[in-house]
Amino acid sequence: MSEHESTYVPKSGFEKWLDTRLPIIRFGADYMTLPTPRNLNYWWTFGAILMVCLMIQIVTGIVLAMHYQPNTADAFASVERIMRDVPGGWLIRYVHANGASMFFIAVYIHMLRGLYYGSYKAPREIIWILGGLIFFLMIATAFLGYVLPWGQMSYWGAEVITNLIGAIPVVGEPVLIWLRGGPAIDNATLNRFFSLHYLLPFVILGVVVLHLWALHTAGQNNPVGILIPKDRVAKDTLPFHPYFTVKDGVVIILFMMLFATFVFFMPTALGHADNYIPANPLVTPPHIVPEWYMLPFYAILRAVPDKFGGVVAMFAAIGILFVLPWLDTSKIRSMRYRPTMKIFFAIFVLNGLLLGWCGAQLPDAPVIGEFKTFMLIDGDLNSYLWLTRFATLYYFAFFLAIMPWVGLRETPLPMPTSVSEPVLSGGAMPSAAPAQAEKKG
Repeated sequence: MSEHESTYVPKSGFEKWLDTRLPIIRFGADYMTLPTPRNLNYWWTFGAILMVCLMIQIVTGIVLAMHYQPNTADAFASVERIMRDVPGGWLIRYVHANGASMFFIAVYIHMLRGLYYGSYKAPREIIWILGGLIFFLMIATAFLGYVLPWGQMSYWGAEVITNLIGAIPVVGEPVLIWLRGGPAIDNATLNRFFSLHYLLPFVILGVVVLHLWALHTAGQNNPVGILIPKDRVAKDTLPFHPYFTVKDGVVIILFMMLFATFVFFMPTALGHADNYIPANPLVTPPHIVPEWYMLPFYAILRAVPDKFGGVVAMFAAIGILFVLPWLDTSKIRSMRYRPTMKIFFAIFVLNGLLLGWCGAQLPDAPVIGEFKTFMLIDGDLNSYLWLTRFATLYYFAFFLAIMPWVGLRETPLPMPTSVSEPVLSGGAMPSAAPAQAEKKG
């Protein structure tokens, strides 16, 4: 698939002129005819959903920027004016605010799909690394945007996170001063955050283009996890359009229905009530928490008693994704054929949900009685902090210990010899050996 020959033929004089100078139309046409594994399931549709979410965020963000006032005296009031006085402003703001949550729902599913089916393995390492970079930029953009309404949670969230940067030895303090624009959070801070929040989505768009370019070169992974040899391209693939564009379109419509449900019926359900109170540096909220999609990393931050250690653990939780292709020692891509790893993966997903839940709790709050009895915990250990530490330990152990060890020890299930064989035969047929299947893949 990476050697897919172009079938585009310019039809007009302008297209011929443009094609010899900037073959952008050819690139789009070639992508539409790209041979795509015919066994892709609905988990593969979230890439298209993410592109739609990004476009929605950019368009609504540009409109909101036209009315927003990036200074501490007027920021909160300007948001309220958008909601009440700007025609359709309430809709644009709710679409943008809930769009961030929809974006992260889709990206988490997209990443878990890649993890389950081994989409990070050779020759797709660069695709995965670029995806990890997009994820990091999304988190940075979302944090910056969370500060802009200048509510109570906005201000104190910025206070907590920027203070963490100051804990980095040597460079932390200068970076903190540059980011804040002074010794404390004020007008300069809000201006910097607004500028960066406006800029980063376009940086994300640029990395997405590189992500798609790398995908076009290396080719799509598939649920079976084997590469398609040249002699089976005609049998095992279909053109991306119309077969997969229609499939993506159906799921995008369903996803937009979920999106619309939040926008029109519960637009504030995914936010925090304290952020509808103007920022007050003299009144600290009883519990400072980020948006829900950052809660797992916030929990990891709080799991480490040392401030600098917590910062390292939080960034390491994201950074470890960049070296994932070299941590997995298995020769089999898809966990469909890795029964042991499939169990650990299910625990990993539940552990991620547990981290998110713990991140939303007060760290010293008492654990529910049933859990206390089950874990034989009492005294000072009776808190969500210790539960968070157990979950954090499993998060890192999954990548650094479980994945390398299981890849060497487990016996995979028999694999099919082609992507179409499981469908046509009603199930996966044994190949000569997993290693031989990997050699073909």
